[in-house]
Amino acid sequence: MAQYVPADKLIQALAEYLKENVKEITPPPWSYYTKTGRHAERVPTQPDIWYIRCASLLRRIYLEGPVGVERLRTVYGGRAKKGMRREHFYKASGSWIRKPLQQLEKANLITKLDNKGRIVTDKGRSLIDRIAFKLLKELQKEKPELAKYFPIRKE
Repeated sequence: MAQYVPADKLIQALAEYLKENVKEITPPPWSYYTKTGRHAERVPTQPDIWYIRCASLLRRIYLEGPVGVERLRTVYGGRAKKGMRREHFYKASGSWIRKPLQQLEKANLITKLDNKGRIVTDKGRSLIDRIAFKLLKELQKEKPELAKYFPIRKE
């Protein structure tokens, strides 16, 4: 269901839900003044960046699961500007990936497989599907001409 919803809307809705309803997910004090990786020039300016990162990781694991920290570091990495020198790709910070994953595990939304990575639990899958279905219904009301592309039946 989540693959039919625009990623930005789903991540924003998931982040709001995690912030309001999941008490296990709290930003650590260092998250307000550290960069997300070597490729980043500055600290993130969004106030809810920790919840957005958790929601983004949850969606990514839902779609690609089982996935490990190293592959997620590659996905969230980027090219670093080096002035006159050539740009190079750098992976994202491991702590910015690992700590949200640990909090999502504590909230029982994902689980770790032995040497294979992490997958979404039934509780996490239910949460993502519920939010995605709600967003699809809203999107269908906004743009009825796109209804033929949505997997929702009219009731």
